[in-house]
Amino acid sequence: MDRLILSLFVIAMLAAGVPQAHAQGQSAPARDAKTPSVMVNLNTATLEELQTLPGIGASTAARILEYRQKNGPFKKIEELMNVRGVGEKSFLKLRPQITVASKTDAGRSQQ
Repeated sequence: MDRLILSLFVIAMLAAGVPQAHAQGQSAPARDAKTPSVMVNLNTATLEELQTLPGIGASTAARILEYRQKNGPFKKIEELMNVRGVGEKSFLKLRPQITVASKTDAGRSQQ
């Protein structure tokens, strides 16, 4: 009987558009893949913060820091593609999660 009630409950939740993880009492994923959880500033990010970006491992993060040290702060996010290991495809995935805005530029939109 309990199994039948639980099954009907899950079916009702699915029909209502509630993901099954919620219906079974499990926690939802930390973030939606389409919505960045945190913006990472390429000019101020640490090695660890850069590694939170999708597809950026320790070696690529180190190359980003090295590029920043040699060339100064990034002027636009597209400069990230100048770093070895970050191509156009990777950049397009990262674009919603990266910024180069300073604190004074935070209120202004990027170009």
